[in-house]
Amino acid sequence: MNLADPDNFGLQCQGVSHWFGENKVLFDLNLEVQAGQFVGLVGPSGCGKSTLLRAILGTHPPHRGEILTLQNGRLANADRPGRDRGIVYQKYSLYPFLTALDNVALGLKLDQTTTAFRWFNWAGWAKKRREFRDRAGAFLEKVGLGQAMHLYPSQMSGGMQQRVAIAQALIMEPEIILLDEPFGALDEATREELQEMLLRLYEENAEVKAAGGKPPYTLIIVTHELNEAIRVGDRLVGLSQYWDWEADGHEHSPGATVVYDKAVPVFRPDERPEYELFDNIRREIRKHVYNPGVLQRRDEHVSVDPTP
Repeated sequence: MNLADPDNFGLQCQGVSHWFGENKVLFDLNLEVQAGQFVGLVGPSGCGKSTLLRAILGTHPPHRGEILTLQNGRLANADRPGRDRGIVYQKYSLYPFLTALDNVALGLKLDQTTTAFRWFNWAGWAKKRREFRDRAGAFLEKVGLGQAMHLYPSQMSGGMQQRVAIAQALIMEPEIILLDEPFGALDEATREELQEMLLRLYEENAEVKAAGGKPPYTLIIVTHELNEAIRVGDRLVGLSQYWDWEADGHEHSPGATVVYDKAVPVFRPDERPEYELFDNIRREIRKHVYNPGVLQRRDEHVSVDPTP
């Protein structure tokens, strides 16, 4: 990846290692993500997927190595939280006393105005508030909630609340959005609807890129559903503690690292995938990422250029 080209840069993890006391979690993890890519991140329980997301977010910087993101148009170390990164959790982060519209507009309000401005410049605040709510309405339309923007969280289903949470992340226009098991608590039909919503964002990326612009959405989605990771992403990354660390010169396991990184098929939102066609990918992932009895070199299934 050309680091001098901000239109292609999404994220770079360089030699990232993290541990908790004697518990080695991540080891020498290297990962590059291009702008506009949707990366499905999978791996066995305890391999450090959420730890990696928190490191990227900046709330838990790695003990060794660095994570580079694009901040205000310049490469910077993601050693603290910033608006260049957004995250969506499985548990909805909505304020129960705010409507969907005001929940989505809240981030702009806190980012772009101060308490003093809102108290002592009523006319200016009224104008800003209209602008923020108009933008929030546009993003709620984008995630399919145009008719529900004045509902409170208690009046919305789980799927609707998660759409609001995604709109909260989108409206801040971060360089990269992290999704940590975002659909794990939803039923299968609702999961598929939200997968299709993400695929519409991917289509928007393709249109912007074809017109010569920088794709607006770059995603890393952690999920335990292999079908979901294959369908939503254009690239599949497997993080695992099961690899041949002895052949790498280590006496004890130094932690999980990337052992699988390949492009996967890209689907349209209205395309009903034949999940049977995923069988080869699923078998490969289960064998080389999830099976403790198969220990390969950590770079054996990592593509040099996993660009779809």
